[in-house]
Amino acid sequence: MAIGVYKFRISFEHNGQTVKTYFRREIGLSARSMTVLKYAGTGITRRGVELRAHDILHTDDVVVINLPHEENLIEPVAGDLNILFEDDRLLIVNKPSSMPVHPTKIHQLDTLANIVAAYQKQKGEAYTFRALNRLDKDTSGIVLIVKDRVTYSLVQPTVQKVYYAVCEGIIRESGTVDMPITLEVNSSIKRCVRENGDRAITHYEPICFGNGHTLCRVAIETGRTHQIRCHMSHLGYPLAGDDLYGGSLRYIKRQALHCAEVKFRHSDTHSAICIKSEIPTEFSEILT
Repeated sequence: MAIGVYKFRISFEHNGQTVKTYFRREIGLSARSMTVLKYAGTGITRRGVELRAHDILHTDDVVVINLPHEENLIEPVAGDLNILFEDDRLLIVNKPSSMPVHPTKIHQLDTLANIVAAYQKQKGEAYTFRALNRLDKDTSGIVLIVKDRVTYSLVQPTVQKVYYAVCEGIIRESGTVDMPITLEVNSSIKRCVRENGDRAITHYEPICFGNGHTLCRVAIETGRTHQIRCHMSHLGYPLAGDDLYGGSLRYIKRQALHCAEVKFRHSDTHSAICIKSEIPTEFSEILT
């Protein structure tokens, strides 16, 4: 299927729904995406005729979304890109530590987005940089990038992520942290556990330990900023190298956190896909 086209066959259960209801409720398109498609010329069609938001859909209708052309406005910068998976819809890469995902005021040309922009240019492609998971600058591992707004809506709800973290202290039992997170008072960066925060759920499982540290497998149900770092520190087990949350820099100079596994359902094939990344060797060195 061409990258600029999505086709949806309307099932009996969705008979009678409006275009707006179907794509907002069933496909998960945002209001912004619907607006962009509306003004894209022939954004959403049925039998070649453009559909309006309040048109009624019927069983076995084939509705086509013609994705508008996009431009990547991020400055391309040549660099190494460790690609784990790629097709017309997705680009999945392994990000090293010390690399921001998106450009910021102080990081304009040294981000993953800059390198992806150069890669696009080399391939003759153009799409907005959309990362489904936003790793901290010093967190390494898998970053899932989608190439269009419909893929984002379809894939995002199905994503499951697994991290590996080296925590200070010995953790002998698995557990779940269900504690709200919000910004620390007088800080624009650091998070803390507080009752008026956003709900955050973290599951952790000790894998092995040594040298006063524990390697944990961590899965999150919510994606709050600094969630794993904040929760493990709150428990009294800050990540090694995470001096913002009380960790020591003795064995590693960045937080020992790595996104090692991402599972999702593909937007075209609907098949379950699992992408894995090896745990950095520096993590095992902390334990010895």
